[in-house]
Amino acid sequence: MTEIRALHPTGLPAPADEQTVPFSIEAEQQLLGALLTNNEVFDRISQVLKSEHFYEPVHSRIYDIAAERIRKNALASPVTLKAFLENDAGLKDLGGPAYLARLAGAAISAYAARDYAQMIREFALRRDLIALGRDISARAASVRVEDDAEEQIKAAEQTLYKLGEQGTAERGFQSFLKAVTGAVDAAAAAFQRDGQMSGIPTALVDLDRKMGGLNNSDLIILAGRPSMGKTSLATNIAFNVAKAYRPGQRADGTTGAVEGGVVGFFSLEMSAEQLAARILSEAAEVGSHQIRSGDMTEEEFRRFVQAANDLQSCPLYIDDTPALPINQLAARARKLKRTQGLDLLIVDYLQLLKAASARDSRVNEVSEITQGLKAIAKELNIPVIALSQLSRQVENREDKRPQLSDLRESGSIEQDADIVMFVFREEYYREREKPADHELDKLAKWQEVMNAVHGKAEVIIGKQRHGPIGTVELSFEGRFTRFGNLEKARQSDWD
Repeated sequence: MTEIRALHPTGLPAPADEQTVPFSIEAEQQLLGALLTNNEVFDRISQVLKSEHFYEPVHSRIYDIAAERIRKNALASPVTLKAFLENDAGLKDLGGPAYLARLAGAAISAYAARDYAQMIREFALRRDLIALGRDISARAASVRVEDDAEEQIKAAEQTLYKLGEQGTAERGFQSFLKAVTGAVDAAAAAFQRDGQMSGIPTALVDLDRKMGGLNNSDLIILAGRPSMGKTSLATNIAFNVAKAYRPGQRADGTTGAVEGGVVGFFSLEMSAEQLAARILSEAAEVGSHQIRSGDMTEEEFRRFVQAANDLQSCPLYIDDTPALPINQLAARARKLKRTQGLDLLIVDYLQLLKAASARDSRVNEVSEITQGLKAIAKELNIPVIALSQLSRQVENREDKRPQLSDLRESGSIEQDADIVMFVFREEYYREREKPADHELDKLAKWQEVMNAVHGKAEVIIGKQRHGPIGTVELSFEGRFTRFGNLEKARQSDWD
């Protein structure tokens, strides 16, 4: 980052190249004065202001030492700080320890301290933006083979996003106190939310109970063989979350989704129109085949149009660009969060993503992709659901329920995921075992089995980092490609 030379408060005019740099030596002096005369000011400004936000390096060092003493319940005053700064070359240039007394004399009231802290931080962010702009300009002007323009744009966008979200280009370490406060806030939200969930509800009651909803920073792998209904389950969850969206002020004081959420859906296999048709099929209760062929009654078409009108305002955003590299997907997710908000990201499906750079093996490619998806979940602080194909070895077993070893390139997927769950519909396989019509005994037994599994699906949770594994039963209506709650299963849980 471009280094900006400190300006000493000598009263001389700033050099021409520094006149455009935003800072306020007076604000820094008065804030430090308030801190040194009333240490309780620190509690008001510590969440806003860091030492690196000061323009004058000496002020940064004074703030660091004062903050360290206050955290130890020791007094931070011009007298107590003098011993720590007597040999500071920068302080000598400003008049030595007497400068600390001058700061105390320039103190503002404790009431205004937070406003000054926010102003100093604002100037620091603006300086970072100026430096970032200079860096972008310098890199763009330096034409090198290994540094192409698209990569520069993505790198700049990532840095800019981090500046906007965190107030600094680097996150760095955080204290355990801060981490445990976040954990308590999440537990409080879970306690107060219906269903006692800390995450976003999927509206699939038994699945929510097992997982606690969709939790921020989790990478959730949803896997299955073709025709099991992976995409259907993903679109059902996306629709349920977007439909329930209600914005407002959260418990932590920020503005965002208080129910449901804004959903981003990367559809690498199906077009946006096909995906929308699936969602409309579920909402209007009109078969997908009927929608494609136009074979609808007047009543069904009316329901279809009404559902389309009702869903226009749903915050569900679809990107159907094929073969996206993982770094481009990350850049688009950041942009969506910055412009529209983003509470849940779904990727259909993992194996259709590309690595950002050429890899020597597919296993290494998938490893880069899963690590990238987990990084997005953490950076944007949202749950990410990534669909995944299973290997054909499932079909060779008598019991075709999938397991972790069935994941393609399973090592990296299983390692990076917080939750791995599989969709399994026994009805799909049983339909293909129908005996011949003349085998009456076998046909009767087959019909009995079909009656038991008809309209049912299983979501098998094979890994859950923060909760139990097990199987959740759901209903499945193939005509509308809709998963739902199984009433009998829910009632038995309450008994």
